[in-house]
Amino acid sequence: MKDTAAQRIQQIGKRVKEQREAAGLSLDQLSRLSGVSKAMLSQVERSRANPTVVVLLKIASGLGCPLDALLGPGTGGTPIDVVRCDDTRAIYTQSHECTIRTLSPLGTGKNLEFYEILLAGNAALRSQPHFRRTEEYLTVTRGKVRVVSEENTALLRKGDSAHYRADVPHAIENAGAAEARVYLVVKYGMGD
Repeated sequence: MKDTAAQRIQQIGKRVKEQREAAGLSLDQLSRLSGVSKAMLSQVERSRANPTVVVLLKIASGLGCPLDALLGPGTGGTPIDVVRCDDTRAIYTQSHECTIRTLSPLGTGKNLEFYEILLAGNAALRSQPHFRRTEEYLTVTRGKVRVVSEENTALLRKGDSAHYRADVPHAIENAGAAEARVYLVVKYGMGD
C-alpha cells in the first residue's frame, strides 16, 4: 500500500498524541515546553495541519524525544517523495502580499526546508531570528528583491542567488512594482 501525504500527516498526528500522553503532558503543558501554540498542537494531533520540520523539531524538543519518534520509520519501498503542484496543503501561508508554498516533503527528517515565495509588488516578508546558526539560500526567478540580514543588504535580480544568516532579523523585500518569485532553502541550525 502506498504511503500518501494524508496518511503520513495522520501518522504524525497519532505519534505526537501518543508521545504527549506517554509523557503525561496536557496540550497546554506541551505548548509551554515546545513553544508551539496549543491550537497548532491540537491541529497536528487531529491531522488537520501539515507541520513544518521546524514545528516538529520544537514538538520533539518539548517532548524530549528524537524527531524520528514523530516521523516514524523510513519510507520503506517508496523511493521518491513527491509534493504535487496542485496540493493545497503545500500552501504554508497565503495573503494578497505573499504566498509561501512548501516544496520540501514533510518526511525528509532533515533540518532543511524548501519554499517557493511569491511577493506582490513592493511587499516584504520579514522574519524574526530562527534557531542559532540557521542559514537561508535564496534564488530569484522573477523580479527584483532586496535581501536584508541584520544590517547587511543585497539587491538581487532574476537569476541571482544569495546566502545569508537567518539567526538574526532578516527580510526578503520586493524591490519592484511587479510580482517577484524566489526559491528559498532554509538550513536550520540547532544551537550549540
